[in-house]
Amino acid sequence: MPIVNSIAAMQEDLTAWRRHLHQNPELGLDCFKTAAFVVDKLKEFGITEIHEGIARSGVVAIIEGRNPGKTIGLRADMDALPMDDMSGTDHASKIAGRAHTCGHDGHTTMLLGAAKYLADTRNFSGRVALIFQPDEEGGGGGRIMVEEGMMERFEIEEIYGIHNSPEDPEGHLLTAPGPLMAAVDSFQINIKGKGGHGAMPYSTRDPIMAAVATVQSLQSIVSRNIDALDRLVVSVTQIHSGTSHNIIPDTAFIEGTVRSFDKGVQALVMERMAEIVDHQAKVFGMTADLTYEQGYPATINHDAQAAFAADVAREVVGTDKVDGNVKPIMAAEDFSYMLEARPGAYLFLGQGGGPVCHHPEFDFNDNIAPVGASFFARLVEKALPL
Repeated sequence: MPIVNSIAAMQEDLTAWRRHLHQNPELGLDCFKTAAFVVDKLKEFGITEIHEGIARSGVVAIIEGRNPGKTIGLRADMDALPMDDMSGTDHASKIAGRAHTCGHDGHTTMLLGAAKYLADTRNFSGRVALIFQPDEEGGGGGRIMVEEGMMERFEIEEIYGIHNSPEDPEGHLLTAPGPLMAAVDSFQINIKGKGGHGAMPYSTRDPIMAAVATVQSLQSIVSRNIDALDRLVVSVTQIHSGTSHNIIPDTAFIEGTVRSFDKGVQALVMERMAEIVDHQAKVFGMTADLTYEQGYPATINHDAQAAFAADVAREVVGTDKVDGNVKPIMAAEDFSYMLEARPGAYLFLGQGGGPVCHHPEFDFNDNIAPVGASFFARLVEKALPL
């Protein structure tokens, strides 16, 4: 089964929906206008069981198949990013400081396209739970939906999602069993020294010296504490200290990110980082405070569901356009919380180049919306056959 004909025929509508969403981006948990647009469309499609206000502005809609059966969840994220839209398109964001530069407008559109098809045909047994999630970009709306009992409330047994990928060819689908995206943590280090005149460093406790030594030592976690076969990134992304060429400052600030896949590796990083920060400060006769914040866990596909999703993808786009064993990436995604709660799989859908996600000139490729919608539709029909 290639791209569903009736979904392909929706191209003009899908494009109009997506561009409307692109022009009207919302942030965080406050995706109320986006949710209202989604709900209006779902009602137009004849879907009557619609639940609003989950994780503040999230929506879950249920489509009943023709026979009893289990419930499959399909998820799309709705939120944008706090940045300006520099795409230069006619449908660029109307709101300064907000932009759909990660393609969530496209994800929402793909799920709406699948919803219309599934509501029209209902060629499946069981139920489909359409999940429109707010606040993927840093707030963990997926975690909130899970914590509010979404899986139990709607009896969801499996869960699937898609993210666009500018780096991959247009219309290609990629996934893998096991780790697909990393856990993301952040850390902040505040070093307290003793400032003074730059010409008399012997009368000071120079926090810049301690900061430099600390940053160098942090890199030893990857190179000397972790098995080379384990994936880990420790990146220092900010160092701030000082105000003038002839003043040794009192304090230095370091910030960065940690990306990992294994919880044991993550725990070791936290332990070693605490030791390094404390001991390096003491070497230079000063003190330091570490704040380590655990963010989204790793996005880990379940083996059976990832293999199933790859099979469905091959039916939709052809074997030559599917990679069922793609290498994991170090970016993070809060769909991870849903995969911790239920078996499922996450996939990437290539959009064929252009600026990467989170770039101010990014724009979703409308040509791939029917591909994603067809994948969702076929997955339901294949997972829940009549």
